[in-house]
Amino acid sequence: MKRSPGDSGNNDEDGTILCSFSLKKSKKDRRISLEVIDMNKKERNSTCDHKQTPRSSYFTLNKNTYILMGVCGCGKSTIGALLAEKTQGIFKDGDIFHPKKNVQKMSSGTSLNDKDREDWLNAISESITSHTGAWPLFFGCSALKRQYRELLNSEIKGSHVHFIHLKGNRELISERMQKRERHFMKSRMVESQFEDLEDLEEGEKGFSVLINNNPEQICTEIIARI
Repeated sequence: MKRSPGDSGNNDEDGTILCSFSLKKSKKDRRISLEVIDMNKKERNSTCDHKQTPRSSYFTLNKNTYILMGVCGCGKSTIGALLAEKTQGIFKDGDIFHPKKNVQKMSSGTSLNDKDREDWLNAISESITSHTGAWPLFFGCSALKRQYRELLNSEIKGSHVHFIHLKGNRELISERMQKRERHFMKSRMVESQFEDLEDLEEGEKGFSVLINNNPEQICTEIIARI
């Protein structure tokens, strides 16, 4: 709902202010306006938008979903949880949306095919579409092929979807996977994931981040770019 100049605005149901205050003649309103301006000064390094909307309001108003993609062991869960903490958002791990048959197949050391992944991707799409919690929403999902990403984009409603590719070489990923053998995805399946992996291409919304640095540094880079 648009507001006329001088309208101080109301809070929506979850308490998020949907518009900024503008300067009025009264001392009270002038004080409020200056407080908002000071808050924006603190956010001046934000990459949100040209109006310098406070970052928390920007994420809520735009309902941004960031899908952390990449091969197994690239750090989707670690980075996603840390990003959610730093932005007061939510992280969901795509692994929990795999149907039982997929988990059993991967646990046996067999890679998933396109058909296996279809139901999984649809379940993730439904979860994102029905999300009513805090924003931004970070979602861990390998999304290895462009056709998978296109499926997600076509099925997800009510959210702006962006992909963040956590990119590492085979040596680094293999080393990490050897340390997490309790996971249903076995280390020997890393090669098949690299074979399926298609980097983000022109026309896709998103960017790649190298995972050579520690999680804090990686998150700092990502937040600066979203």
